[in-house]
Amino acid sequence: MLVRLLSLFALVLFVSAEAHAAKRVDLDYLVRFLPDEDQAEVQLILEKGEAVRSLEFNLGDDGYYSDFVADGEWLQASPERGAWRPAEGKARLSYRVRISHPRDNGRYDARMTSDWALFRGDDLVPPARLDQVDGVKLVSRITFELPEGWKSIETGWPRVGKNRFRVDNRERLFDRPTGWMLAGKLGTRRAKLGETDVTIAAPVGEGVRRMDILTMLTFVWSQVQNVFPRDPAKLLIVGAGDPMWRGGLSGSNSLYMHADRPMVSENGTSSLVHELVHVFSRIKDSDRSDWITEGLAEYYAIELVRRAGGMSEDRYQAVREHLTKWSRKVDSLRTERSTGPITARAVLLLQELDKEIRQRSKGRHSLDDVSRGLMRMDTVSTDAFIEMTETLLGGGSKVLDTRLLR
Repeated sequence: MLVRLLSLFALVLFVSAEAHAAKRVDLDYLVRFLPDEDQAEVQLILEKGEAVRSLEFNLGDDGYYSDFVADGEWLQASPERGAWRPAEGKARLSYRVRISHPRDNGRYDARMTSDWALFRGDDLVPPARLDQVDGVKLVSRITFELPEGWKSIETGWPRVGKNRFRVDNRERLFDRPTGWMLAGKLGTRRAKLGETDVTIAAPVGEGVRRMDILTMLTFVWSQVQNVFPRDPAKLLIVGAGDPMWRGGLSGSNSLYMHADRPMVSENGTSSLVHELVHVFSRIKDSDRSDWITEGLAEYYAIELVRRAGGMSEDRYQAVREHLTKWSRKVDSLRTERSTGPITARAVLLLQELDKEIRQRSKGRHSLDDVSRGLMRMDTVSTDAFIEMTETLLGGGSKVLDTRLLR
């Protein structure tokens, strides 16, 4: 009798698993680069169109997307908005997207040449609101068709084929292939840091110092993980020289650095570590509180190098003097977009706050504990930051009782 019951239970589990598996529907992205036209042709292919009622896209106001063709209905009431209602069965939406994004100063946020393309996957597939049938799980992959002579493609997603990647973002219902991407004639360096597969890639001849970047990452990696306990499966770092934008910018699983950015600047901070903190912390601000996101990234860009043994005490004090001079005219940290002086003043405040937390807790806590708490929040406001800190302190904070935060 027991054997029959166990067999029946096993059968129920099998049928349940089969039913669950039947609800998985493939969504494939196919990308073909067209260097002569500075465009890519993108296709979204749904295995079962009836699984999705609609995808409503935000196309932006730059006119990057064009030539939409759909199985089913494509509705576009304005240049900024478009909706796809897939046909039943295997359904396809195709369009073209411009790759190069010039800035007013002649620099580029994304660029395509005859030999390579450097861009964000966020721009290949515009953000969209997904309305799907209940119980359906879309399984997304992206495949690239490279022009003749282009050797490889790198993304921050796990590779499941030569030019194919699995896209699985648990924070989104609609799995877009976000993050930095680089295709063409590339040079790469790879390493395993902790549990993370790290790739540093750049077009050949662009002057990106891949081994310098890898060495710096190895130097600070354990310190970053001590503060922000994450083990991303993969991290991609890309870069190029002029006329690309001369800075650094992070994505969810990747970051970009201009070829001329030093590992440590003359002012003692590290743009590479700054962007790495963004990748690991994923802290997002709200309510004119960008000082939190940028201030913490810059605070740890200094602090983690210091903890790793890369900064002496006199050098640290010289960095503080520079931050003080740079931010002397700042009278408020509250803004939607932090500037250099505001970020510098935020770093000084955070350094004083860390000191206050350590003294009042007799060394049991630090700003690290606050940062780990912020990682668990969807967005962080100044009020939420103060509340979390004062909860940890068990009372009000003298450092945070300042007109800078009002």
